[in-house]
Amino acid sequence: MKILLVGEYSRLHNTLKEGLITLGHEVTIIGDGDEFKNFPVDLSIRPKTFDLPFFSFLRKGFYKVFKTDLAIWEKGLRFYFHLSKLKGFDVVQLINEKPIKTTPRFERYLLKKLFQQNKSTFLLSCGIDIISVEFMLRKKFRYSQMDPYFENPKLKPEYQYILDYDNPQHRKTHNLVFDHIKGVIASDMDYKLPLEGHPKFLGLVPNPVNCSKLKYVPQQLQKEIVIFLGINRFTYHKKGIPLFEEALVIIQKKYKERVKIITAESLPYEEYIERYNEAHIILDQVYAYDQGYNALEAMAKGKVVFTGAEQEFLDEYRLKEDEVCINALPNAIKIAEKISMLIDNPEMLQPIGQAARLFIEREHDHKMIAKRYLEKWS
Repeated sequence: MKILLVGEYSRLHNTLKEGLITLGHEVTIIGDGDEFKNFPVDLSIRPKTFDLPFFSFLRKGFYKVFKTDLAIWEKGLRFYFHLSKLKGFDVVQLINEKPIKTTPRFERYLLKKLFQQNKSTFLLSCGIDIISVEFMLRKKFRYSQMDPYFENPKLKPEYQYILDYDNPQHRKTHNLVFDHIKGVIASDMDYKLPLEGHPKFLGLVPNPVNCSKLKYVPQQLQKEIVIFLGINRFTYHKKGIPLFEEALVIIQKKYKERVKIITAESLPYEEYIERYNEAHIILDQVYAYDQGYNALEAMAKGKVVFTGAEQEFLDEYRLKEDEVCINALPNAIKIAEKISMLIDNPEMLQPIGQAARLFIEREHDHKMIAKRYLEKWS
């Protein structure tokens, strides 16, 4: 089959492409590389002009006056110039219901062209979309990444990206997409739960992970326990980073020379991976029921990851609490208690890391997941 993957989040589409190619399919990715993470794509819509010094200055001035980012127009234009290459695919999969990330009206224009030129289109729910936003706004989760905003509305600028999904212009985009797609697939429990009962929901297909590219290294007991925290300012509160930082202050005071804490901020993917390789424990995210991509890749390497692992996740995969990763609850003291448990009992690190690797091989292997996508698309 000839397959077009539109957009990229956290290397999901790249890994799916690797699995599909091993099964003999032809795959093209078009996208911006997930911005600063800079993942590879076959057809790039990454803004170049408005990243240049002079045009960057113009971009900032234009935004101050008109509250519009010229770079998102450039993404749309670059997608438009690729349209002639985006014809005749057997399957098109959108990473999100606004995968191009240009202005709403331009997004709809480009999506209509894409739908007209191809046979079957499917949608992934693996990031913020209108259905998951409505679920969070109605507080149907026990907790969600919206909680910091609910507690402190002054955080609205950080949450504007999410809130923009719940406006009339985006609703038009959402309706257009759902009028044309054959179905929508969830990548983890955080997106499965809001979609349950939707007539176009095709079910959960876990994130694909290419274990052959991720070397498993058994945890080695050392004098120091190394803890890694990656910080993305764009998702600072949404990921619960302040809670991790508060927990680390407790840990640093309690253990001093027995721990080494590494923090890294808004790094490109390759550099981010290099920085966390020496860690025993990875602090990933708090406000989640399931693991995101960074957590899964760290688990494949045998790291002990603090991330989403709620009861719904445990039931889905028939696991025990903290068996393959540590459920990071939205409470800094509880997070610190779980970190302390591992520091006081370092012999626990290796079995959890090994179980994590086996879990990824069993449930997330990219070739197996590619086959599941093919089944859904059929």
